[in-house]
Amino acid sequence: MSGEPMNRGRAPIGLATLTGGNHAAAWATVRASVIGLVCVVLLFPIYWMVLNAIQPGAYTLRWPPYLSPQGLAWSNFAELFAEKPIAHWLAMSSFVAGIVVVATLVVVIPAAYALSRLRWRGRELLGLLLLFTQMMPGALVVAPELGLYRALGWTDNLAALAVVHAAFVVPLCTWILKTDGCNYWSAMLRVVLPLTRPGLVAVSVVAFFSSWNEYLFSSALITKSDLYTGSLGIATLITQLDTPIFVLMAAGVMFSVLPVAFYIAIQRHILAGITAGAVKG
Repeated sequence: MSGEPMNRGRAPIGLATLTGGNHAAAWATVRASVIGLVCVVLLFPIYWMVLNAIQPGAYTLRWPPYLSPQGLAWSNFAELFAEKPIAHWLAMSSFVAGIVVVATLVVVIPAAYALSRLRWRGRELLGLLLLFTQMMPGALVVAPELGLYRALGWTDNLAALAVVHAAFVVPLCTWILKTDGCNYWSAMLRVVLPLTRPGLVAVSVVAFFSSWNEYLFSSALITKSDLYTGSLGIATLITQLDTPIFVLMAAGVMFSVLPVAFYIAIQRHILAGITAGAVKG
């Protein structure tokens, strides 16, 4: 035995290494804490809505309120389906959103192709104009839009309402899909479209959620109660004399079920679709 230390030939662990490791661990802890806090802030309203929808109202009205379920009461949902046509409202929303998705894809695919691959005068200007439309609030054009629809006799028409929804979502979706062009139409149909499925999924998600959540134009163009979409129907639960908060929360839960299920079903394609074309070799 020579008595030499066993770690001969190894570099000693310096103070800088230990300090760097401590800083990395501390930063990771801070980052995880911030992410957790943001998640709590974003998810708490959803949790509160579900909590108030499923528990007895007496616990919700208590102060300070309970933050955990104090029992289950499905009477809120029973009252909602018995007294309000929630299923019909959601069906109307699904109908409009479906038209918007199809119409958006039909318009966006050739528009993105033209902006991406074709060379024509005014292409850059049109692209900028499409981008600028996203800065214009819908309230600015709802009055002239209503006047136009009344002149054409298109009020109380769900298909016509879908046209308005699609008109506002097409510019954004065109930019999302803009990087997926090709040189020939046949190549686009047979090669590019199958390869750009994530981008098409992202466009479909944007179009669906934009139509599903829209209220301003729906309230202006739809006046017949049998044509109410989900957003319009749920708004009728809020009155000056009485607002059944527990039924309203139950309606919010039902209104969220289909979008959440839709998102879960295709969520693995969304990130790929949003980042498609961001890095091109």
